[in-house]
Amino acid sequence: MASDSNNLRYQISRLAKVAPVDCPCGQSRRAFVDDPDQTVSTHLVEISTEAKTHYHKKATEIYYVLEGTGEIELDGNRHAINPGDAILIKPGCRHRAIGNLRILNTVIPAFDPADEWFD
Repeated sequence: MASDSNNLRYQISRLAKVAPVDCPCGQSRRAFVDDPDQTVSTHLVEISTEAKTHYHKKATEIYYVLEGTGEIELDGNRHAINPGDAILIKPGCRHRAIGNLRILNTVIPAFDPADEWFD
């Protein structure tokens, strides 16, 4: 739900009402990706067991685990993750989540599909 037509300094997104899209991790409901300033975007992500290893050249991501248990693979190293865990993923770090998880993903700057890279 964009509010830039009124030149407001805020937006409100109802992630539960945003249509999910396929992503390397499963399915994502993305908010604020169309903001003209491209400051940040927030994604509610349903991780599938088939998450693909990928990286970003520009974006920093913060994963916050809401539900489920599993692992996060960061540059080839696996770490157990549980609800309440937060993971900072800097540009260039190859990553994927493993398991059935629900996460909140904060992307800085806002998500750009051209900045999704696979080996």
